[in-house]
Amino acid sequence: MRERSDIPAQQGHAPSARFPGPVEAALREAGWEPGRWDIRQAEEWADALRSHTSPAGHQHAVFPAAVEAWAEFGRLRVTASAPGRQIAPAVLRVDPLRGLHLARTLGDLGRALETEVAPLGEEGDGQAVLAIDSEGRVYSIDHTGDWYLGSDIDRALGTLITGVQPTRLSQTA
Repeated sequence: MRERSDIPAQQGHAPSARFPGPVEAALREAGWEPGRWDIRQAEEWADALRSHTSPAGHQHAVFPAAVEAWAEFGRLRVTASAPGRQIAPAVLRVDPLRGLHLARTLGDLGRALETEVAPLGEEGDGQAVLAIDSEGRVYSIDHTGDWYLGSDIDRALGTLITGVQPTRLSQTA
């Protein structure tokens, strides 16, 4: 394994110390750079989620960890250029409105985890919804179950981009 200083800069940019080389390369290719921050877009998404109520009366939770993730990574469509370590790397899109109609599902997950959960985006073309909790932990929900991607957005992006097998959430607490 190469040391951080040995990883070449991507597209003329000096590497950050925040992400491993392949993760940072995929993020930069998608348009991310250190300091990226679109709080206006994040606030628009927060307002849209707060104002949405499902037909059964379910509403979305909105909290700082979600808004911060949306501000930094919102609108990015990230595709890995290398094969995955254990599974195929995910193509992901950070857009919380991809989970707009899942207020009940995310609320149920939040109750099971004893936290609030908000939509973050999606994997693939809607194969899974990405969600973030009030502590910043990130999850993926698909037809096979609920998956833990990482303790924060950085680790979750690493899991998705490098194709590390996520941990399935247990059916029992």
